Amino acid sequence: MRAIRRFTVRTVLPPELAALGELVHNLRWSWHPETLDLFAEVDPDTWERVGHDPVALLGAVEPERLRELAADRRFLRRLADAADDLREYMTAPRWYQSLPDAARAIAYFSPEYGIAAALPQYSGGLGILAGDHLKAASDLGVPILAVGLLYRHGYFTQSLSPEGWQLEHYPSLDPGGLPLTLLKEADGSPVRIRIGLPEHRTLHAQVWVAQVGRVPLLLLDSDVAENDNAERDVTDRLYGGGTDHRLKQELLLGIGGVRAIRAYCRIGGQPEPEVFHTNEGHAGFLGLERIRELTEARLSFDEALEAVRAGTVFTTHTPVPAGIDRFPTDLIGRQFGGDNAWPTVPVDRILALGAEEEPGKFNMAAMGMRLAQRVNGVSQLHGEVSRGMFQGLWPGFDVDEVPIGSITNGVHAPTWVGREIMELAGRELPSLVDRAQGWEGVNKISDEDVWSIRGRMRERLVEAARVRLRRSWLDRGASPAELGWIDEALDPEVLTIGFARRVPSYKRLTLMLSDPARLRELLLHPERPIQIVIAGKAHPADEGGKKLIQQIVKFADSEDVRHRIVFLPDYDMALGQLLVQGCDVWMNNPLRPLEACGTSGMKAALNGGLNLSIRDGWWDEWYDGTNGWAIPTADGVTDPDRRDELEAGALYDLIEHEVADRFYDRPVDGLPRRWLEMVRHTLTSLGPKVLAGRMLRDYVVDLYTPAAQAARALSAGGHDQAKDFASWKLRVGRAWPGVRVEHVEASGLGDTPEVGASLELRATIALGELDPGDIEVQVAYGRVGLHDELVDPEYASLNADSRGDDGRAVFNGAIPLQRTGAFGYTVRVVPSHPLMAAPAELGLVAVPQEPEGMTNGTLR
Repeated sequence: MRAIRRFTVRTVLPPELAALGELVHNLRWSWHPETLDLFAEVDPDTWERVGHDPVALLGAVEPERLRELAADRRFLRRLADAADDLREYMTAPRWYQSLPDAARAIAYFSPEYGIAAALPQYSGGLGILAGDHLKAASDLGVPILAVGLLYRHGYFTQSLSPEGWQLEHYPSLDPGGLPLTLLKEADGSPVRIRIGLPEHRTLHAQVWVAQVGRVPLLLLDSDVAENDNAERDVTDRLYGGGTDHRLKQELLLGIGGVRAIRAYCRIGGQPEPEVFHTNEGHAGFLGLERIRELTEARLSFDEALEAVRAGTVFTTHTPVPAGIDRFPTDLIGRQFGGDNAWPTVPVDRILALGAEEEPGKFNMAAMGMRLAQRVNGVSQLHGEVSRGMFQGLWPGFDVDEVPIGSITNGVHAPTWVGREIMELAGRELPSLVDRAQGWEGVNKISDEDVWSIRGRMRERLVEAARVRLRRSWLDRGASPAELGWIDEALDPEVLTIGFARRVPSYKRLTLMLSDPARLRELLLHPERPIQIVIAGKAHPADEGGKKLIQQIVKFADSEDVRHRIVFLPDYDMALGQLLVQGCDVWMNNPLRPLEACGTSGMKAALNGGLNLSIRDGWWDEWYDGTNGWAIPTADGVTDPDRRDELEAGALYDLIEHEVADRFYDRPVDGLPRRWLEMVRHTLTSLGPKVLAGRMLRDYVVDLYTPAAQAARALSAGGHDQAKDFASWKLRVGRAWPGVRVEHVEASGLGDTPEVGASLELRATIALGELDPGDIEVQVAYGRVGLHDELVDPEYASLNADSRGDDGRAVFNGAIPLQRTGAFGYTVRVVPSHPLMAAPAELGLVAVPQEPEGMTNGTLR
């Protein structure tokens, strides 16, 4: 018989232990070992039984034990010290508080967050990155207010059938059993967020607050009595349901998230955010809600759009169009039109924000970019890929000019780095939280200490893997008597390779199986064996991904190799921490360039692991030839099977002839000195770069602060500058068809152009109804290719010289001839305004129509 409702009865703590509840409900414990030690002391056996979940611990510990602790002076002193440390952490000024003119508050929206295994609201890299973003913001004092959804079934837990097929389970989560508090009004009633739906329906939601160090995380929950069954299920599970269900989730995240922020700031007297950061397109509707707020305050749609764009940052995480949410335009039209229309926000303007090349589709990423003045990818290579993907939003501009930058992701060291390494580093290095200096201190640590710690972490992984492996085989129907071999599965002395990630096809889980006989040889080598620990989940609807898992499980079940290669089900943060800490090598073999960033290898590197990876994402950017190994790619091969064959062969060769050889090369004292040299170099070269603290500093300096300054400028004086900027954009857009490059004259070259000379240019521009101050005339110049295309051009501005009564103006200037070889130039006109963030912002450009606009030559 099943219960019709589930809830958690919380422990009533004795007054002496009240601070314990304070510690439990701030998720800082998830990256603070001293607080975890205190929880373990409450009841060590129970702590292990509940999987190191502090909320579950307080629900399971016996009242008698709590009374004992309330009378234990030593424990109470430790508790008081821990509580004082948390309060000091929450209030003391940190890096951000030293910055002038920084944003008062930043709103951060993401569909998922990986904070701790005890709060399962994540599915993969996007959520883990969001969790690390919040933790680093807390450590640096960045005033972020985060928003997400509370999924009552989370993502899913994974097990395997006897045949190795992935099985999904959706456990019910009770908010009362999670480290959450309900947001309430001053009178004690729960805050309610309401969103209108078609056919006079309303979506209601309550708001839970998770305290992530200094950062509040607001999680909206539609499982409330006011909703009917369909609306109650909107927040049932992460990335579940059909198109209509996903749309409601994203409406709640974006529109409902803004309303939740307004309620939170009103109730707590917190500063309203000046910057809104949209982490991927799922939360894109937040921009529409902010436009609605401003239009109801008597701004026009275009004026509100400029005010919203100025303070919005959009981060794209996908390098493939298939990863972008797209909805039928008629579904969007029903949501924002008819009886549910917003009076001040025309539905046709909404549809235009999400328009893409394919008619009838509303593209959430396109809307997110049109609503944000600052857009970034998550690695340099991903920035390049994104500029190519979205070039159509800025027609007429070369791909390199598309205004999408990049900030490479980072990882939160206190969350992912093994405790032994953190403690050792604490004696020799600066804080691993946010510092980029002092990493040369790694060289002070002896080889013996590094190798000893790596051995302990590898052994801990082996022990935990055996426990999980036994549980998995029992779940698949094996009897305990059949599992004696698991006691010898894996070996704490053998080179251990880790591979763990989501299982879409482009990540190529089964590339290692391309030549099973070759893989067997590597696993069973008599002198230099390897062992591989694998984990990963396929999306429940991805049958192809499930087949890949089944293939790897079938191979790993083989009696001759099952002690050397294992698949561990139910990949989550806890297993991820074990893997990145315990593996000697982190393997990653995506189909280049489809990995946006990929941060798991960063975590392994901070733990002294070495990367063995395709040069994609962050590894393409920071691989230097000696901090790991780059798997050669067969980029020009169009046959996917042949490409896999070639890249798998390169992978096998690297493992056999370089990786294993270096790991087992221990000539004198049993220490792999050459391997340890690579570990040191990895830490010193990558340590300062891969930190989430570095990432947050980049966001603050390059995006958040400029966005806050722009938002203030456009909102000042009753939004006067927003009104002027919107009016200017409309005027320029209407007049642009009359702008032309009519004639370009060059002089100063002489008969033989030589390096060091200058080329004088004089351009006649038809302005139409515009003034010279509305435009910038640019000359693009540099090396030219075989078809007269400019290769990596440089740009210079020409100066207005004169203007005639006929609407034409003359611009002139000079460009230096600084390189030999084929040289070319062209002239173009782009809009110009002090509030523009990039020349391509309006997507308007005028270029010469006649061949005379391009002159080629060869410099000597």
